[in-house]
Amino acid sequence: MSASATTSRGNWNSKLGFVLAAAGSAVGLGNIWRFPTEAASNGGGAFLLIYLICCFLIGFPVMMAEISIGRKTGKNPVGAFKALSSNKIYPLIGMWGVLCGIFILSFYTVVAGWTFSYVFEEVFFAAGMIDWASWVADTSNGWLNAIFSIAFMCCTISIIRGGVSDGIEKATKTLMPLLFGILFLLIIYVVMQPGSSEGLAVYLQPDFSKIDMPLIFAAMGQAFFSLSLGMGALITYGSYLSRDENVPQAAALVTFTDTMVAFLAGLLIIPAMYLAQANGIAIFENGEFIAGTDLIFQVLPSLFHGIGGVLGAIVGITFFVLLSMAALTSTISLLEVPVSYAIDEHQIPRKKAALFVGGGILLISLIISFDTSLIGTLDFIFSQVGLPLGGILICLFLGYAWKTEKAFDELERGNPNFRQTMIGKTWRVFVMVICPLVILYNLLSNFW
Repeated sequence: MSASATTSRGNWNSKLGFVLAAAGSAVGLGNIWRFPTEAASNGGGAFLLIYLICCFLIGFPVMMAEISIGRKTGKNPVGAFKALSSNKIYPLIGMWGVLCGIFILSFYTVVAGWTFSYVFEEVFFAAGMIDWASWVADTSNGWLNAIFSIAFMCCTISIIRGGVSDGIEKATKTLMPLLFGILFLLIIYVVMQPGSSEGLAVYLQPDFSKIDMPLIFAAMGQAFFSLSLGMGALITYGSYLSRDENVPQAAALVTFTDTMVAFLAGLLIIPAMYLAQANGIAIFENGEFIAGTDLIFQVLPSLFHGIGGVLGAIVGITFFVLLSMAALTSTISLLEVPVSYAIDEHQIPRKKAALFVGGGILLISLIISFDTSLIGTLDFIFSQVGLPLGGILICLFLGYAWKTEKAFDELERGNPNFRQTMIGKTWRVFVMVICPLVILYNLLSNFW
């Protein structure tokens, strides 16, 4: 095979393709089950307001930094740092991002498999096959976890093997509009039901008395988590971006799209929780909202089962299809990071790289399938600690090694007057000082 065919990286066909793919990378299960309960537990509309501010004040500057590094070099996270500095230490920042992507994908695949298995749970329950529904919903069944993990990883690998424009871009151009459409339909149904109005009030009416430093930093942590920063995914996606594209504008669109999904998820999940409570289903445990997997795989299925009939089946199946699509848009980007590394640094053809890298990560997923207690440990190390650490290092590298002036030159491709804009005038301070300090605080808070 020729070198050009081996190392061909591909490009986005359009800005829309990049925005939807990058937003899909950020949009994941965390937006749908973590953000709503964070908001409901922390002042509702007050948390929502602080979260939106944090996304644009903290997440947006870091996102521009990652995209500009990727677009400037046209390489994966490791190759990007090699290209911008002769210091052999800096590529370790990129390698850390690749490792975070690998291990997050390894447990994320198992959780994504659960969302897919619950599509079948809803089908079996609606058909009156209660024993089958209970069996397929058993997340402690290692063999079942393995089967759905394999199915989900195979789907992800097949998209990555298609390349940037024909694989990732085509998939996200289909998945993201469908995701928005399903969200809107489910929201319309839920908010029209008696009992959901209390949830709407909790979510949309701000309780400003709850705004304090813990709430602010919780919102900052959620913003950083939900935007998928710090692991090099946006460096990788930025490397496929045209030299003529407006990076600040593209980053703003990605941030807006991600926050819109998070907002809509809250508009669905919190009213649905109170609707469940109105139907006699407990949504509090020890005075706290039931959150995470217990919310998604216990509370809401009980609600769908309570609706009953064809309508309950449609709502339940549609909800878990929505979750599966949100998970898939994230697994695509998580796999693309190490695949891009294999293509660039080891000259492995894309189809082989996707198969071998995806297969290797799947082996880790299969181990986790039989010991799901590993999920919490891996999530803490590579998500709660790894991503903020990566974000800090990327900001410091851009500000003090590559230098912000060179980054400004890159950001002004497609946006010639960026330095003179309000964002341009403040971006340097945010990237060099404010963002690293804020992210460092959140990182240290994980150990408190």
